Amino acid sequence: MLHFKTGIGWKACYDDERNLYTAQTSWRGDYDLYEIDADIYNKLGEPDVYSDELIHSGRHLYYSADSPIGPPTVMVIDENYAELCPWAKVQKGERTMSKELTDIAVDLWENEPTREQRKKQNP
Repeated sequence: MLHFKTGIGWKACYDDERNLYTAQTSWRGDYDLYEIDADIYNKLGEPDVYSDELIHSGRHLYYSADSPIGPPTVMVIDENYAELCPWAKVQKGERTMSKELTDIAVDLWENEPTREQRKKQNP
């Protein structure tokens, strides 16, 4: 069974059958999917907690940007994002970054859990 928490600009899901926590954030054309842990999920929505920041500390799975300053772009960080987040309404863009550019972006901008998982998937 899926359990959800929602807030302004974010939604999180706990899948009790798979013991899996995932979340999405969206703001002004940016759309992200993350795998999070139970600690993050349990804190979401509490007073004085910046839920977006907590979610962004999880493992990044997918990124889509549709801003007025550049072309719509998609970065698939974990190719299993659809299996991990079947509940999410993924906003697919027209341009998907190549695997090589995604590797560079992950190395430059992502957190350690995201970099480590990406390295495991791309030996």
